[in-house]
Amino acid sequence: MTVTSEAPSALGPYRVLDLTQGGYCICARLLGDLGADVIKVEPPGGDPTRNIGPFYKDVPDPEKSLFWFTYNSNKRGVTLDIETPDGQQILKKLVRKSDFVIESFDPGYMAGLGLGYDDLSLINPRIIVTSITPFGQTGPKSSYKGSDLTGWASGGPLYTMGDPDRAPTGLTFPQAMLHTGVEAAAGAMTAHMYREKTGKGQVVDVSMQDTLIWALQALIEMYDMNRYNYPRAGGQWVTAGGLGRRQTFSCKGGYVAFTVLGGGLVGAVRSTRAMVDWMKEDGMAADWLVKYDWEHQFDVSVVTQEEVYRVEEEFLKFFKTKTKTDLWQGARKRGILLAPVVNVKEITEDEHLKARGYWQQVHHPELNDTLTYCSSFHALSETPGRIRRRAPLIGEHNDEVYGKELRMPKSHLAVLKQAGVI
Repeated sequence: MTVTSEAPSALGPYRVLDLTQGGYCICARLLGDLGADVIKVEPPGGDPTRNIGPFYKDVPDPEKSLFWFTYNSNKRGVTLDIETPDGQQILKKLVRKSDFVIESFDPGYMAGLGLGYDDLSLINPRIIVTSITPFGQTGPKSSYKGSDLTGWASGGPLYTMGDPDRAPTGLTFPQAMLHTGVEAAAGAMTAHMYREKTGKGQVVDVSMQDTLIWALQALIEMYDMNRYNYPRAGGQWVTAGGLGRRQTFSCKGGYVAFTVLGGGLVGAVRSTRAMVDWMKEDGMAADWLVKYDWEHQFDVSVVTQEEVYRVEEEFLKFFKTKTKTDLWQGARKRGILLAPVVNVKEITEDEHLKARGYWQQVHHPELNDTLTYCSSFHALSETPGRIRRRAPLIGEHNDEVYGKELRMPKSHLAVLKQAGVI
């Protein structure tokens, strides 16, 4: 979909004050993608998030963090020390003209500065304060620190990751904060809908642990109904009966997603048979596999784990003779349920994404370069999202926000800067 600069935005009239750090920054980024005016509030000297790599051309620099670029685009940036009385007054002035405050400080931190929801709602009754923490604002763990690993561990998903004969293993790229930030954006928008009907703001309490437990809903139900504790299965998935099956197979130069299925799954049985027919064409299907009764012999109620392994080994031998491109093209032709497992390089070269206009070029004048970004994940026909600006430099919009919008004299801004307030 082509997006023009003149297209209206869904959240154009609204302002967001973003005080989050790390992966939680994605929350305000999503609102910014929808058109909101997001002001990133950093401490003087810059947000610690700027020190997260990798960096542009591998040069460590707080102004060249690719992590910062990604999750802080569509934001203006100001510096402000909210622990000082002057900084607190300035933030309150910004709140008067804002619609959302998003923060990720420890529970009670903002309230201790006189900037909690009770304080801010006196200034602006419509304000929505979204607070993101590892374990929420209440409960015995509310004061605990958190990380990507502790998030996955306390939420339950970590127990299911990795090989069954080894300890659990985390994801290679940190995801817990990002999942939480996305859910925080959804929570903020839900509160926004309520405000549009009632005129009242509220607090959105977002816990990383809650978010990651929510991602396991089906597994929670399995335990509740059957006392079944979902185990690790490596490259396999496991049914409620404990039967393990591969969901990825190695091939030449990569992997494909495929599962050998049978029983009463008519479409799946058709797919499995079509794969065996292909193997037979290539002379790689044993007679017993061609004659296999997929509906009855491979039903989960009767098939053994040993039999699953024996059958899968035949498919694995075949896959190893093909590239994933060969397998993908052949599967499409034969109606087989199979997909290539793509890496990041292949994603960036994907013709389908290019045709949809998914990639967006964003110019960075300070780098004298144009970088490729993921555009908005939601393709709204009337109010399309887009990247309107790259992530801000440290204090880039201090004069614009404090001087022009809050009408603070330049002489006063100079004093505040000298005092370390901005």
